[in-house]
Amino acid sequence: MGIFGKGRSREEKAAKIAEQVAAGKGFYGRMTRAALGQEDYARVQQSLGAYNSAGNVQQLLAMGVPTVPAVVVSISDTGKLVNFDPVVDLVLRPAGDTAEPIRLQTLVSKLRIPRTGDQVLLVQDPANPGGYLYAGDGQTG
Repeated sequence: MGIFGKGRSREEKAAKIAEQVAAGKGFYGRMTRAALGQEDYARVQQSLGAYNSAGNVQQLLAMGVPTVPAVVVSISDTGKLVNFDPVVDLVLRPAGDTAEPIRLQTLVSKLRIPRTGDQVLLVQDPANPGGYLYAGDGQTG
């Protein structure tokens, strides 16, 4: 906290900077966009989106939103890392659902990377009706 009580924590400052970079606004967003170029800047935006969706999932799970079990059909690496955790492309088939598979690009823990055939959990995406977010394997620790 600052001298006059208006200071913010490091986490709040970092979240604000990440928001500016993702939106391409503010000093950090404009400088990042100018320094990286269009193609690399799009990759940064995708990585930040994957990171933000992982945070949203944790909030949804804490609120008690129901999960949907799914089986991993395939997984492929995108080559992107966020805090040393990989961003992957997942193809998932919801359990008991005969609809076509769901495709997601998401951040996964490097300690719990799912494999083909593993059962994982999904939650409904409140920002995208009919869409899902990856919620991990349901195990903690």
